[in-house]
Amino acid sequence: MTLEPDSDNDNFFWSGRFQKPPHELFQQLNASISFDWRLAPYDIRGSIAHARMLSGIGVLTAEEFSMIEQGLGRIMGEIARGDFVFCLADEDIHTAIEKKLIDLVGDAGKKLHTARSRNDQVATGLALYIQDQISQHLAGLTALLEAVLDRADAGRDVILPGYTHLQRAQPVLLAHHLLAYFEMYSRDFVRFWRALDAAKTMPLGAGALAGVNYPVKRNEVAAELGFDRPGANSMDDASNRDFALDYLNAASILGVHLSRLAAEYILWSSQEFGFVEISDDFTSGSSIMPQKKNPDACELIRGKAARLAANHLGLTSLMAGLPLAYNKDMQEDKIYVFDTADALLLILPVAAEMTATLTFDSSRMRRAAETSFAVATDVADYLVGKGVSFREAHRIVGRLVRQCIDEGRMLGDLELPELKAESPAFDAGFYQVVDLESAVARKQSYGGTAPEQVAAQLKFAAERLKAMRETVASLSP
Repeated sequence: MTLEPDSDNDNFFWSGRFQKPPHELFQQLNASISFDWRLAPYDIRGSIAHARMLSGIGVLTAEEFSMIEQGLGRIMGEIARGDFVFCLADEDIHTAIEKKLIDLVGDAGKKLHTARSRNDQVATGLALYIQDQISQHLAGLTALLEAVLDRADAGRDVILPGYTHLQRAQPVLLAHHLLAYFEMYSRDFVRFWRALDAAKTMPLGAGALAGVNYPVKRNEVAAELGFDRPGANSMDDASNRDFALDYLNAASILGVHLSRLAAEYILWSSQEFGFVEISDDFTSGSSIMPQKKNPDACELIRGKAARLAANHLGLTSLMAGLPLAYNKDMQEDKIYVFDTADALLLILPVAAEMTATLTFDSSRMRRAAETSFAVATDVADYLVGKGVSFREAHRIVGRLVRQCIDEGRMLGDLELPELKAESPAFDAGFYQVVDLESAVARKQSYGGTAPEQVAAQLKFAAERLKAMRETVASLSP
């Protein structure tokens, strides 16, 4: 959006104090309309509620309120159609709308800003915007959780190696592995829900910082706009951006979780792993190498996660050290919020659909578990059950693993006499211990990978997903 500077001092609402218009370079620096135009529908909602309240306390007549309401509706239509003309002298979308309203309805429009400041007006619009974005993110998270749960349910009989340090560690069920992401995204859902609650405190009515000189009915305005409550301290209301920080924090942590999932898909889809194939829909090729199938969607999700983290840090840095109450620095808050909203509205559905269309190679996963000494800990625990101390059992099994590596064998290939040469505690029960299904089934601790535990986890996850769907449905207008 390219906007030209204005040399007419009268075009600035605050120009009465000044003898000449602001320098054209300062106009460029001072204006936020190039990005805060997104707040138009929220500003108009707030203005209509504010005007209705002004009518109720006698500042506006019923006729003036009707003119303002109709004028704001017309402006919203112009903005939606792309017919609205923006001007640099408007500085921000809030002033632009008010100027247009005055053009449309005359003196009645000049009364709209009674009992409010741009400080509480802007904060209210941003809070409404964040409420709307969070509602969409919660729906997106629900779709992702559903995709993860569906794939987990289908993988309840698939065994693969779990990893630590990116080294094969112990056998787990694919369902168990995927349910770890269900837990992550469930926590993200709760974080966004808490951020939504933080954004439900209404700043409008705080004025510039000290309150206003009119008997405004803040509870009524809050109820009309869908806020739970007005703010309790006008200085805090005018300067508070915690609700935006809470939103960006939730988004940043979600980005970390999306990045981890994407990184795993990238590894698993490589020829070295071969555990999964990402659908052609979410991959691309090389401009020079015809054979390539690149996991670009995953890599871009991983890249967007860095922006989400940077946006949270950006607003945190902006707010740190600011004295009460409002400071012009805070105009930049919306850049971080808008960029985060755009990123999440894009990558959440991508992650959900990509997960839903993955093709898993269960036989390759099983072979990786079978050929990785993933049951070594089970053998050590087996010896402990025979009266061997765990530290001694650990050493014995370590020597057996070393022998197998040197000889190109697996633990299950060892003969009983070889085992007894290491410890007389070994018996024929050893061969049941190194069976993959048996190894998985023994992990009966709460939250473990045993089939019974995983079945309970799947059931509990389905119940929580149902509750989350109901929560999202309750947010619909």
